[in-house]
Amino acid sequence: MEIKVLAFAASPRRHGNSETLLDWVIAAMEKKDGVVVEKVVLNEADVHPCKGCNACERLNRCVQDDGMTPLYDSIVDADVVIVALPIYCMGVCAQVKALIDRAQVFRSRKYVLHLPVIPVERVGKRVGLLIATAGQTWPYVFDGALPSVKCFFHVSAIRDPEMKYLLINGVDEAGAVKAHPTARTEAEAIADQTIALITERLSS
Repeated sequence: MEIKVLAFAASPRRHGNSETLLDWVIAAMEKKDGVVVEKVVLNEADVHPCKGCNACERLNRCVQDDGMTPLYDSIVDADVVIVALPIYCMGVCAQVKALIDRAQVFRSRKYVLHLPVIPVERVGKRVGLLIATAGQTWPYVFDGALPSVKCFFHVSAIRDPEMKYLLINGVDEAGAVKAHPTARTEAEAIADQTIALITERLSS
């Protein structure tokens, strides 16, 4: 059984803390039989901001032809969608916000055009994983980002019971996550849990 994983590295800084966590997760997943990973670096993917034109409510597609165009199919085809991001100003960074806003196409498809985002037989058989890092140690530092990413998962036909989270705070400086006492262990554990969950979903 093949498991398709689509992983978004959303930080504008390459190989920073959130991407390091993502790479640990990917490496652990790729050790499993049948797991195929596509990694997308959003800062290099040419995903433009949403224009707010609402043309997708009529056309069932975005009028912009940019790096997001092939990603719509990748999101729909994936069994597991991972979003890895740093917290900026108590919310998501600009790169992933553009991705989330451009998922308006799925929202229009589902709620305006009343068309399926994915085939009905795949409902409940996808998993979304949010990986986030923050410099501050405040207990609420991730609160602003969670609703935005959950909205992205929801319109992409990934439901709450199929969402998982890896949230590591107190890693401000470049490379700080490598010295975190539990981050790598947590990354490998969430990878195992995610593949176990999607395997169970796909087998049911």
